[in-house]
Amino acid sequence: MTNKFYYPLFFLLFLYGSVAAQPNTGKGKKVSVYTTAENSDNRLTLTGTSEFKEMRQPFETQVCVFVDPAKAFQTYIGIGAALTDAAAETFYKLPRDKQEELLRSYFDKKDGIGYTIARTNINSCDFSSDIYTYVKEGDASLNSFNIDHDKKFKIPFIKAALAASGGTLHLFGSPWSPPSWMKDNNDMLHGGRLKPAFYDSWARYYTKFIKAYAKEGVPVWGITIQNEPMAKQIWESCIYTAGEERDFLKDHLGPTMVKQGLKDVKIMMWDHNRDLMYQRAQTYFKDPAGSRYAWGIAFHWYEPWSGGTAMYDNVKRVHEAFPDKHLFFTEGCAESFDAKKYQDWSLGEKYARSMINDFNNGMEGFTDWNILLDETGGPNHVKNFCFAPVHGDTRTGQLIYTNAFYYIGHFSKFITPGARRIAAAASRSQLLTTAFKNRDGKVVVIVMNQSDTMTPYFLWMDGNAAEMSALPHSISTLIF
Repeated sequence: MTNKFYYPLFFLLFLYGSVAAQPNTGKGKKVSVYTTAENSDNRLTLTGTSEFKEMRQPFETQVCVFVDPAKAFQTYIGIGAALTDAAAETFYKLPRDKQEELLRSYFDKKDGIGYTIARTNINSCDFSSDIYTYVKEGDASLNSFNIDHDKKFKIPFIKAALAASGGTLHLFGSPWSPPSWMKDNNDMLHGGRLKPAFYDSWARYYTKFIKAYAKEGVPVWGITIQNEPMAKQIWESCIYTAGEERDFLKDHLGPTMVKQGLKDVKIMMWDHNRDLMYQRAQTYFKDPAGSRYAWGIAFHWYEPWSGGTAMYDNVKRVHEAFPDKHLFFTEGCAESFDAKKYQDWSLGEKYARSMINDFNNGMEGFTDWNILLDETGGPNHVKNFCFAPVHGDTRTGQLIYTNAFYYIGHFSKFITPGARRIAAAASRSQLLTTAFKNRDGKVVVIVMNQSDTMTPYFLWMDGNAAEMSALPHSISTLIF
């Protein structure tokens, strides 16, 4: 009789003990909640705290955001924006106190949103007041190379940002076009192609730029080969097929960077939209001779120009196929500037939707377009005006913060470089989420409610949950 029941009873006790012994890693933890919400005064505001309590199995009727810190993915590099000619010129038209406020707002980790990445243009771009290069007409030897143009506004602005960031700014440069005489259309604008005769000169041009900036006390962390290499624009532009860009890297730029002692500078390919991203990556990275020079692939968000929607899955496909390559977002903005829409809530939501999806698909860093623009959405020499998260009204000297600034800040202020993305999933489609674990052990969860409805939910982890509530059209950062 004893033997008949002993083993089943022991087995049940073993199972119960195994379940009971599972670590309650969340129980008792306090969660701090920072919120930005439409129709409220909340702007990166600490709106409350909650506590993890036991909740073994949520029901389908209970909305949840599930977080699993045990599942870690890519390492986070940072978030930032482009320090263009337009941004620099606008900055120096503002009163000194507003200049200091802007730098503090963007780059200070405690009192601002802690940007750690910056992009700038090599030669002029659409967001320049003039069209310029760094060499004289026809100087293939590059003996006339100088960056005097940039010393007036752009380099002082970049140095001020570098100082405000505490010296932690990763700066990368992108060309919109080689000098006109290097191109087959003899024009920096309207597309055209780099003439093969100038491949070596153009490769050395990047190294000249990097070394000239370093001499001014501005280290360059990386470069992209060409901004939007499949777009023939009315502004500065230059076309490369995937094969042309690969071969330029393999046979010219890569070896030149190594020869000039710049092998540690990151070289990013593509620098254009998600639509052709996989085809470009396939062409670059399947060639070992070229791939060895390529740190990763850069991308933008403008593919809905054709009438479709953002193609986030293409980022995932590249990450799945080439997991050793880095994915870096290098440009996005709200186009068609209209001062009446400064507070249009869709501005911020567009950023967060993109960032959440792209981080979840393997992106390591995010770079906004212009960090600052004036009251016209410029200056811009072809009148291609757009929004920035912050505008400086040069007539009144005031700064205008759009909600995009706060939405981006929900990521950049709380996630620290070196963090690892961890698993996060929502049980309702109105909630978008991603999560990171900082090097100090803090977990940072981003939750965006893109609906018109208040949504109560549970932040669930390892059999414990904290009660939360997402205001309509809001974004929250949860830290524990």
